[in-house]
Amino acid sequence: MIIALVLLLDQGSKAAVQMWMYQGESIPIVKQVFHLTYILNPGAAFGFLAYQTNLFIIVTAGLVLGVLLFYRSLPLERVLVRYGLALVVGGALGNLVDRLRFGKVVDFLDFRVWPVFNLADSAIVIGACLLILDFLKDLVQKQNKESE
Repeated sequence: MIIALVLLLDQGSKAAVQMWMYQGESIPIVKQVFHLTYILNPGAAFGFLAYQTNLFIIVTAGLVLGVLLFYRSLPLERVLVRYGLALVVGGALGNLVDRLRFGKVVDFLDFRVWPVFNLADSAIVIGACLLILDFLKDLVQKQNKESE
């Protein structure tokens, strides 16, 4: 359900930006703090590995397949891992759809101090943070058991 929701919100927001803005347009929401800026990103984060679309498609497909295979074996109580993986997969699929359709990713959230990004990117980062949080929680629990 989370995967589908992230994919729907991501693709819906990108469609709205493409419908109502022209490429390169920037609309200040809070001047010098937050703008809607429509760009097409040919790379990964920060434009890294620009125009390596086939590589991104293969890596994303492998990631999604691997997570879906692994997900079924996760215990139900691993909530942070389940939510984290769902957010990462939903975001990865959102950007994958763009790469398959346009060869680039639609970005539009512009906080001026960070490269322009989108909702899929946000889901990936939040999901990764949940995975790190789960890892740290496990680490602390193991250390507490060892010290007892």
